[in-house]
Amino acid sequence: MGSEVLYRKWRPQTLAEVVGQEPITQTLRHAVESGRIAHAYLFCGPRGTGKTSTARILAKAVNCPNQAQGEPCNTCNICRSITEGRALDVIEIDAASNRGIDEVRSLREKVNYAPSLAPYKVYIIDEVHMLTEAASNALLKTLEEPPPCVIFVLATTEPHKVISTIMSRCQRFNFRRLSQTAIIGKLELICQKENIHVGLESLKLVAQAATGSLRDAENILQQLITYYGNQINLDQVQTALGLTDDQGVKQLAKHIVNKNISAGLQVINSANSDGIDLRQFNLQLVKYLRGLLLVKSKCEEAIGATSEDLSEMKELVAASTLEYLLRVTKLFSSVDFRSDSYSTLLLELALIDCALSSMTGQEEPTPTEPPAVGEVAESSQEPVQAAQEAEIPVVASGTEGSHIKVPQDIDDVRSQWRRFIQSLRGEGSSGNLDAFLRSACKPVSLEGDILTLGFYYPFHKEKIEDPKYRHLIERKLREVLGQTYRIKCILVDHKRENPSQMREQSSLIKAALEMGAKIIDQ
Repeated sequence: MGSEVLYRKWRPQTLAEVVGQEPITQTLRHAVESGRIAHAYLFCGPRGTGKTSTARILAKAVNCPNQAQGEPCNTCNICRSITEGRALDVIEIDAASNRGIDEVRSLREKVNYAPSLAPYKVYIIDEVHMLTEAASNALLKTLEEPPPCVIFVLATTEPHKVISTIMSRCQRFNFRRLSQTAIIGKLELICQKENIHVGLESLKLVAQAATGSLRDAENILQQLITYYGNQINLDQVQTALGLTDDQGVKQLAKHIVNKNISAGLQVINSANSDGIDLRQFNLQLVKYLRGLLLVKSKCEEAIGATSEDLSEMKELVAASTLEYLLRVTKLFSSVDFRSDSYSTLLLELALIDCALSSMTGQEEPTPTEPPAVGEVAESSQEPVQAAQEAEIPVVASGTEGSHIKVPQDIDDVRSQWRRFIQSLRGEGSSGNLDAFLRSACKPVSLEGDILTLGFYYPFHKEKIEDPKYRHLIERKLREVLGQTYRIKCILVDHKRENPSQMREQSSLIKAALEMGAKIIDQ
């Protein structure tokens, strides 16, 4: 192996070599072959999916004097100069570090100069969404009336941040995350050419850890080769990626399905003590929970598991409901480790939330005797026992000997409000609906299925009352809290509000105060 990193050494040099983006590459080949080249393209998609590589190949194809069937020859002087990054007529700009109006004005001045050697000058602007508003408007002027010998290729990972007037002047192509099969195929080719011996199961783990990014997968493989050499086994890959064996995941899934909080907490903390990457652990868990969901839905052929594993999964889900499996899969798939990658708290909260949801009646009611809206399910001492094992306080109400109840009130919503806000990241027309709600409102009251939100200013209240945002928030509430709510928007005066009065609004706290409890400010 040379010193060049794998993702650069094995970067595709023809459109046919671009992995996993066949609809895009076929369209571009036809455009080049027929001579119907657009003056501006917008390549959108996650990192590592081939946007910049495809832009460079397109630059070669439109300028290659020997192009055949829309592909560059890669042997002529123009193709070689573009491949080596020394072509004067292919200009790559990183908008993240050249985002101002001055840089775009300089581009506008140079764009009118004729190409030096090639038929077309190609400007590749990466992360175009990082341009300032003034710079975007300046670029727009050039895109409206470009010189005939100039082609723009704009690339972005966040297309919702690109101004609509720019998007409307480009041919847009959406690059998708690569399938694990496509990534594994490319990694096998690299290993064969580089004389690297890695088993198929190891490559599957690498592809899974890359989450659809071929560049990430190639970088992971590079790290494994650097550390372990040309012979890499499954245990080494699991250690390098911080993965656990399937037994830990299966054990936790079993405890989740059986609602065994204590045993589940032990598995989570044992995995953390063993130095396992909790994010990867959760990804494996979600994959296994998805398998259980498919088995319960009688779609086990989509899993690709062995007959022994299928038998074990069928036995596990036999006594569980489809609604509960759907809820737990959604809940663990929404765990966000971006704020805290090392704490077990996120997984612990998800586990306890799953177990207690069935105890407090958040699951779908049984067909034989559906409870009325707002009715509190009565049960034996098992919910209290489980809550005590998880160190969750349970408040008794009524006279001695009455049933223990866990009511659903506004405090329950407030306790999960932060998690709900985090689930809104990237949502909304500008992608900042989470910040909008975090600073503009708070949950005020809960009556049946009506959740009242108090807004500080009319502008924010009116925006959320827009049906587009109202439906989005109600859908997210159902996904995160596991229950359908309709929102009601009111105006509140947050400056005059007394925190102690807010606490007294809760019927649960009122009951505790009547029994002699005290509120302690923290």
